[in-house]
Amino acid sequence: MIKKQILDLGCGNRKKEGSIGIDINPKTNADIIHDLNDFPYPFKDSIFDEIYADNVIEHLNDVIKVMEELYRIGKPGGLIKVDVPYFRAHWAYIDPTHKHFFTTQSFSYFDPQHIHNKLFPYSSVTFNIEKIIFNEKISSRIMKSIVKSFANKYLNFYEAYISSILPMDELSFYLRIIK
Repeated sequence: MIKKQILDLGCGNRKKEGSIGIDINPKTNADIIHDLNDFPYPFKDSIFDEIYADNVIEHLNDVIKVMEELYRIGKPGGLIKVDVPYFRAHWAYIDPTHKHFFTTQSFSYFDPQHIHNKLFPYSSVTFNIEKIIFNEKISSRIMKSIVKSFANKYLNFYEAYISSILPMDELSFYLRIIK
């Protein structure tokens, strides 16, 4: 049985079990200490089956370069899961180290099926957006659970008409590497 190669990008002290953790902070559970703003990352091309970036990308300088680097080190057909604060959440703005803010459309620029990718080809790397989920890891009280269910079923409607009144906290993107 071949073991999946898993990377936990910016793992901190919550490194995903069975993964290789990389983080800038030497006081974490990281296997590799590396500044994620420094390219290239210390890995060969196409070695990871899965890459997890849990609340790290919003802290980095250049989202496009990070995604290009994840593409480089990810295997064809590999999974990249990105968790980020939702741009309307107060969590997105209270952390002074956050440099970027994300909507449901933020990764559409990398998806060749999306008009954003066709009109604004900022990068040559491509990912299929398989799924976008609000508050996947966050348990909610009854009212927020109802809004969460609605938001996850009707992403665009929720974002356009409801999110300013009843904002979610976090977005999870499931991206499949296309090579």
